[in-house]
Amino acid sequence: MRQSIQRKKNRLRIKRKRRVRGKVRGTADRPRVSVFKSNRHFYAQAIDDTQGHTLAYSDGAKLGLKVNQEDVKKIAEDMAQKLKSINIETIVFDRNGYLYHGVVASFADALRENGIKF
Repeated sequence: MRQSIQRKKNRLRIKRKRRVRGKVRGTADRPRVSVFKSNRHFYAQAIDDTQGHTLAYSDGAKLGLKVNQEDVKKIAEDMAQKLKSINIETIVFDRNGYLYHGVVASFADALRENGIKF
């Protein structure tokens, strides 16, 4: 029973992900910041979709942080610092099919607090 519920949740997230990705494109000047969260870690990366390159990334596992709102804010600070080091001030936010609340919203708000516009 649990596996079928989890499969349905995953299918719905993939559906939302495809719908969002159909509308969101990143460029070298304004990259797409995509987030991924698991039960243990939170990841974010800035992607230039025209060339298919990752410009910057922040890994919660390497920073030794968990998935909660306080630690996600630290990951966002690290990501904002990396984006500013390569002279990027504006981004396109890709929530990757996750609902915009909880840690995803906390990450986005922390990016805005650190001077990244979207």
